[in-house]
Amino acid sequence: MRPLIPFVHQIDIQEAKDWLNALQVKLPDCDIRLFNQLTEQEREQAELAIVANPASSDVALLPNLKWVHSVWAGVEGMMAELAHMPFDIVRLVDPNLAQTMSEAVLAWVMYLHRDMPGYRAQQALAHWQQQPYVEPADRQIVILGLGELGLKSAARLVENGFQVSGWSRSLKAIDGVPCYAGEQGLAETVGQADIIVNLLPLTAETKGLMNSGFFAELKQGASLINFGRGATIDQSDLISALAEGQLYHAVLDVFAQEPLVSDSELWANPDITILPHISAPTSVNSASVIVAENIRRYLVDGTMPLVVDKQRGY
Repeated sequence: MRPLIPFVHQIDIQEAKDWLNALQVKLPDCDIRLFNQLTEQEREQAELAIVANPASSDVALLPNLKWVHSVWAGVEGMMAELAHMPFDIVRLVDPNLAQTMSEAVLAWVMYLHRDMPGYRAQQALAHWQQQPYVEPADRQIVILGLGELGLKSAARLVENGFQVSGWSRSLKAIDGVPCYAGEQGLAETVGQADIIVNLLPLTAETKGLMNSGFFAELKQGASLINFGRGATIDQSDLISALAEGQLYHAVLDVFAQEPLVSDSELWANPDITILPHISAPTSVNSASVIVAENIRRYLVDGTMPLVVDKQRGY
């Protein structure tokens, strides 16, 4: 009998079917089905599940789970709702995601480096003025979060001539990139920044990390790109830092609540560029290969992929 693997999700039904089809092709010896297609008896058979933003109430109806494999890299929602449950959680680790993120980091660093917000403001006033050019070597970029995404992004920025440093929870060593860790290291590195790129996961330690105290450590006129998680920023403190000129511009791709509500004050703020969570979209094609291979190894010899550390939250 083929192993039964539920696909538990709260995503668009067509997207869910795309995942289901791709995974079924790559795991022909398994029976992969949408959660709502399972009988109560079939739910009890499941030892592992594939998930995409699952409802905790649905997962709770799979009483014999040993582990779940998320098709997304971010798992903070699952940590908040499912960490207390006895099964392991595996997040997606896709090298293609790091490549896509590094492309977005470079693109939006260039947007700030060449002062596109300033030129956009001049256009609105029909004002013709050339701003002085700054060499990339004279622009200091600080990356917060030196996991796979941060490492690839740092390398891409270095290749393009920028001065790059980074901060992470534990100290890393990267050729050509000064690395910092800890509270003192954070203040030291962000104080050098012209542009800060946030790639941190959301944990108890990073929630609200970028607050008034954080912004006070910056040199006046620095800019911020948030491609990590929305709740790592204190929104009211961000708006104050922009209004006071401590922060020049913020590019925001992630928010504590998504989609961003239409009446949010962020939309109309001229010092903020809003993106609809597009910095590093997951590819169904590449991600399904990785998920399928992890599951195949487990079914063959019991080898588990790397699981999320529930204490750290990632």
